[in-house]
Amino acid sequence: MFDNERLTEKELENLKELSRLAKGDIVTMTRLAGTGHPGGSISSLDIYLVLFAYANLNGKARDRIVVSHGHTSPGAYAALARLGHLPVDEVNTFFRKAKSPFEGHVVKGIPFIDWSTGNLGQGLSAGCGFALASKMKKDNSQVYVLMGDGEQQKGQIGEARRFAKKYGLSNITAIVDYNKLQISGSTEKVMPQNIIENFLSDGWDILEINGHDYSEIYKAMKAAQVNTNPVCIVANTVMGNGISFMENKEKYHGSPLNDAEYKEAMSILGLEDKLDFYKEKRKGAWSWKPISDEPLVTIDAGTPFTYKEEDKIDNRSAFGRALKDMGDLNISKGQPICAFDCDLASSVKTGDFAKAFPEYFFQGGIQEHNTATAAGALSTTGTLTFFADFGVFGIDETYNQQRLNDINKTNLKVAITHVGLDVGPDGKTHQCVDYIGLARNLYNFKTIVPCDANQTDRAVRYAAATKGNFLVAMGRNRWPVIYNKDGKQFFGDGYTFEYGKMDIIEEGKDGAIITYGGMVYRAQKIRENLSAQGLSFAVVNMPCANETDEKVMANLAKLPCIITYEDHNRATGIVPVITGYLLKKKFKGKFDSFGATQYGASGDTDEVMETQGLDVDTMTKALLKMME
Repeated sequence: MFDNERLTEKELENLKELSRLAKGDIVTMTRLAGTGHPGGSISSLDIYLVLFAYANLNGKARDRIVVSHGHTSPGAYAALARLGHLPVDEVNTFFRKAKSPFEGHVVKGIPFIDWSTGNLGQGLSAGCGFALASKMKKDNSQVYVLMGDGEQQKGQIGEARRFAKKYGLSNITAIVDYNKLQISGSTEKVMPQNIIENFLSDGWDILEINGHDYSEIYKAMKAAQVNTNPVCIVANTVMGNGISFMENKEKYHGSPLNDAEYKEAMSILGLEDKLDFYKEKRKGAWSWKPISDEPLVTIDAGTPFTYKEEDKIDNRSAFGRALKDMGDLNISKGQPICAFDCDLASSVKTGDFAKAFPEYFFQGGIQEHNTATAAGALSTTGTLTFFADFGVFGIDETYNQQRLNDINKTNLKVAITHVGLDVGPDGKTHQCVDYIGLARNLYNFKTIVPCDANQTDRAVRYAAATKGNFLVAMGRNRWPVIYNKDGKQFFGDGYTFEYGKMDIIEEGKDGAIITYGGMVYRAQKIRENLSAQGLSFAVVNMPCANETDEKVMANLAKLPCIITYEDHNRATGIVPVITGYLLKKKFKGKFDSFGATQYGASGDTDEVMETQGLDVDTMTKALLKMME
């Protein structure tokens, strides 16, 4: 835990020997797998050894470690194995073998690796999320983020630097492996950058060291631990250090050694060539299993609010009220709830929460990439975490970040507003008509598009109380409260949100309009027009846009006509899900899909709908013709 002033001679000798052995492991596992990144793994190795040897890795308040340059996994695995945290032979044997825990880029489940990475530039943001958790818990743990020098070209790192400084994350230490090489050559030729100056300009402190001198590495990490400012350690290293023909050669950044090179490297290191032994062993199976230490989150979701039409409340305001209410119920009891915003609090309705709980509200500014990742990392620490943003920013712009959150199986609740053609006057750049299709690609995300304020309230509380990633989508405009035939709120008292359930708003025998969100009340108007022409159409709300309700769909499949109706890209909205079901059931009736066929115009929402043939009158005519 960096308790001593300096390393002893015995410790220095031990680290030196571990480094020699681990270098052999690195070239062995990458040679055996036939792929991997040995050069950078070796340049980072000595940093890994010191960090894993002396950081506080025990207990609930242990230090957190993020390896942002995840391709140096051989270095991380080898260091952990030689320090006794992983079985050496299994790591060397099963590196990059399908379904093995020892993947090509570092993953959670490996001891003390807190974030699965590979997409460069996101690690420091994840570190910010972990550092926030430590600050809120006041547990004095440290966060170490190891990074490559090439990835400093990524803009997200600048976002993370500013965020860490703003929120006083003195418990975070960034360590840059500065070997000055990347895949295409020197970092200076590929893309010049001023790493030290960039960190200094954003208010960080800098320590520059020899990344192969164990004493310097130890002293820098010890100094950073007690510093009152975020610290970046720039470690000058040599790619392929200690294996002469590999040194300072970008060739070995992402290429394993060939057989002759491997034998030469093992000879230089004075190690036994065990490649044949590992080749034979690779035919078998591994015994080591990944670990998990993520805490459970227990939330009091509270009692839903019920709204009437005269309340004139929109879905996003219903979200904001539910969020504030859950904050009132949980934070005082010690269960943290946090909300992240990107300069849109007044629009995404997180303002009331921010005023009531300023220490749990994080304003990331117009830095969506960092904010999405930091929120995702924080959500894995036992903190219920919301990230609220416009659709085009919260999912479109940050798709890569949400994908990595999904890979990390975060517990993030993404609340996006201003979705679909409903955005109207803001025009095509802000009309998010692809969010359902994007979220469908994320295996662990569940998408909910509630159709009025009452369903929004209940869907938000459901998502909060249910483990996993959720995307709750809301429009810009106020959508009317939906009522049943008895004049009661359809989603009011007595209604419980169930994920995957479709709602029959209106019954019908001639056909069905399947829709969601702000199109439900329009579908009701279309139904009224069709009724006047003697046609009876059901109106079906599909809030879980990527899920079909077997019971409801089985009945709909008996009807002579089914259409989908949405202000989303009709090729990627609910159509693939509905048509997939109907094909399996060999549906013989009429089917058509109505949705956005191009980027929308800028104007009043009803006018925008009309330009794409989605207004009530045009839709009525289209269905009447379809039923001829």
